[in-house]
Amino acid sequence: MINNKLILVFPRGIDRSGNVGNASEKWTSKYGSVIASAWDIATTDGMNEKGLVANVLWLVESQYPQFNPKGTKPGVTIAAWAQYVLDNYATVKEAVDDLRKEKFVIVSDYIPGTQKFTTLHLSISDANGDNAIFEYVNGKLKIHHDPSYTVMTNSPVFDEQLAINQYWKGIPGTIMLPGTNRAADRYVRASYYINAIPQTADTRTSIASVFSVIRNVSVPLGISSEAEPNISSTRWRSVSDHKNLVYYFETTKTPNTFWVDLKKIDFSKNAKTKRLSVSKNETYAGETSQLFSDAKPFTFVGI
Repeated sequence: MINNKLILVFPRGIDRSGNVGNASEKWTSKYGSVIASAWDIATTDGMNEKGLVANVLWLVESQYPQFNPKGTKPGVTIAAWAQYVLDNYATVKEAVDDLRKEKFVIVSDYIPGTQKFTTLHLSISDANGDNAIFEYVNGKLKIHHDPSYTVMTNSPVFDEQLAINQYWKGIPGTIMLPGTNRAADRYVRASYYINAIPQTADTRTSIASVFSVIRNVSVPLGISSEAEPNISSTRWRSVSDHKNLVYYFETTKTPNTFWVDLKKIDFSKNAKTKRLSVSKNETYAGETSQLFSDAKPFTFVGI
């Protein structure tokens, strides 16, 4: 359950570490980004200045490769997985071509203060309409790369999500759709509605339509299951306008949506990291880039 949310602005030129000890991958951010963080220790989703978007979601089936702290391959904490992508790539193809080389190992651990081991999968999309999903299944990296992959929920693994959706395509969505909180059912509903909403060039209508789909497949506030981390209350929603470089955000405890126009942000090297808190049910209206305050880049939780 993620309660402490911050929206952060990261400029170019930040020196990063995979934060898994001496064998950590090191990099310097090529691109600035606007991201949503969890507890000031992880990046959960966001968009960089080139319009590349990254999102992580829970996937209990995830099994990551064994990391050897004394080995030759460096590691990156799972908390920085999405940020690594936003820092380094401008397009989905560029990310897929590089990440498939597996130059580093994704390293996971228990969420601080809990007995819940972090198991995530990653989706990315870009201004060209390209999409990819990254999952670790049985310790192996599986990449699904196709512009048609426009929906990802939690369990099951993406291959099985596609199979379930194929079955439901034979049943008209205007007659019946699965309605439970299960991730597989939410996937089917999202897949149907994202293609049923108006396909329009009008930005206001498009953003409103996409938010309406996300709300339809959200888990109501107060619903959760300790035994099934894939079923827990939706705490926030975000929509990214890749082409116009606008990041929209809302939490489930505030009555409105606000947004950040990346074109109004200074992403230059040595610019300030900035933050906007949404952890105390703060209410913002409209474009909020001027409301951010100076901050220090947080340290990604590692091992």
